[in-house]
Amino acid sequence: MEHKILVAEDDKGINDAIVIYLKSQGYEPLSAYNGEEALLIAENNDIHLAIIDIMMPVMDGYTLTLKIREKYDFPIIFLSAKSEDIDKITGLNLGADDYMTKPFKSMELLARVHSNLRRYEQILALKEGKSGDNDDLLVVGDLSLDKVRKQIFVGDREVHLTPKELQILELLMSHPGRVFSADQIYETVWQEAAITSETVMVHVRKLREKIEVDPSHPQYIKVVWGIGYKMEEH
Repeated sequence: MEHKILVAEDDKGINDAIVIYLKSQGYEPLSAYNGEEALLIAENNDIHLAIIDIMMPVMDGYTLTLKIREKYDFPIIFLSAKSEDIDKITGLNLGADDYMTKPFKSMELLARVHSNLRRYEQILALKEGKSGDNDDLLVVGDLSLDKVRKQIFVGDREVHLTPKELQILELLMSHPGRVFSADQIYETVWQEAAITSETVMVHVRKLREKIEVDPSHPQYIKVVWGIGYKMEEH
């Protein structure tokens, strides 16, 4: 399948370069030079992924992303000249899946495009209820867990967890939106009666440090005050 990729970048030189990179890999790039043009392209084409510059005329990348997320769930990679963490966090919280700082290397961009497309297709396969290898894959937002290989990825980044951290994460990811008390988590993972919730609290804190963009404002593992923890539905 030929993937259509929206390239929203007002700098013609950068836009043209990205188009060349994408065509070299067999993708079909569609160029826009401001947010309004990009939104029109998204509405009139079957887009599989978007590469969006933050600073654009007419409509910036943040606003464009918000409008895209009202209707579409294809992956979005932000491009920005800004490297501060707050800009990255803002972009991801608005609905972007990945973030690259200019200047960037062509091979890194292509690797991220490929990775995000692969993950998106896995998610679509899970939604359609297809069997096979996907039965062993848990996906929540940008977080994926292979239950057989015991591998965890946040985007393209592999995360290494302790066995207990992995078991807690698998439990929560297997039931997105369901709230588990600390005692329930302890008894399920440790297979013994819970005495204190502190052990679970420590493991959850370490988990957040490994999988969250901003552990103090988690996107995945949320506290339900007075009850316990849940995996946020994405």
